[in-house]
Amino acid sequence: MKIAFAPMEGLTGALYRQAHCRWFGGVDRYFIPFITPTQDHRFTKRELREILPEHNRGLTAVPQLLVRRAEDFLWAAGELAAMGYPEINLNLGCPSGTVVAKGKGSGFLGLPEELERFLDTVFDAAPCAVSIKTRLGLREPEEFGPLLALFRRYPLAELIVHPRVQKDMYKNTPRRAYFARALADSPFPVCYNGDLYTVPALEAFQAEFPAAERIMLGRGLAGDPALARKAEGGPAAGREELRAFHDQVYEGYAEAFGSRRNAMLRMKEVWFYLIHLFGDSQRHAKAIRKARDTDEYESAVAAVFRELELLPELRPEW
Repeated sequence: MKIAFAPMEGLTGALYRQAHCRWFGGVDRYFIPFITPTQDHRFTKRELREILPEHNRGLTAVPQLLVRRAEDFLWAAGELAAMGYPEINLNLGCPSGTVVAKGKGSGFLGLPEELERFLDTVFDAAPCAVSIKTRLGLREPEEFGPLLALFRRYPLAELIVHPRVQKDMYKNTPRRAYFARALADSPFPVCYNGDLYTVPALEAFQAEFPAAERIMLGRGLAGDPALARKAEGGPAAGREELRAFHDQVYEGYAEAFGSRRNAMLRMKEVWFYLIHLFGDSQRHAKAIRKARDTDEYESAVAAVFRELELLPELRPEW
């Protein structure tokens, strides 16, 4: 089973990816959180920090584009291909209201004729392989049938299916029957994404879909960084390596931002997921969330590693 780490905006940046790869591994590909190329056709400093090859050394990274205009996609794909990236991913899954309102992300799924013209242009001129990450549609899962028929017309490197619609956001149960439709007889590899948080859940998924060879993990890996390693028969996350992982990300942010306070604020997003790997953590989670300065934050983190039981499997409450 090939395992990819989903792109999670504000979380899985370059510093986080490097730390995860160093301490836990088990991931075949790390998807870079989406880049939004604009008409002026230049990457921002923040985007360059994510995509420059030297910031992704030692791991396989796949850039993701959030875009509506084919010419913007092709410009960015050309630049990324010149950097050495063999694959670019198109984001058709982001459910954010501000993104959808612009007809991007999962909003593009509601514009099938425009999407068809976009894909025709992209696949006529793409300088590298193109994969797609998609939801089932905007409002109803039945929208996925025509979308899948459209996708099957193109030589996709991969189709990643998150079997929710946009209005679900991240609630409701993923509709795996629609993933099964994509898995059957598609002329390209199909990858599953959605609500796989533990090794038993991964094993149950494999039993249900023995033909599936690819999965993408997001919140499951954010909450249990060793999940991919465990799926391959490796050990669970240890207390010392979790602390080392935390410290590498925290210190990396402090250096990159020039501010330990800004690093602390970014780390609170890490703890939103990671705290669920510890038992009886409500009080400690609140202390991290409410920390007003770095001394308070560092004290709260030390208490987590000193006082709380490390669980064998993630217990998500998000």
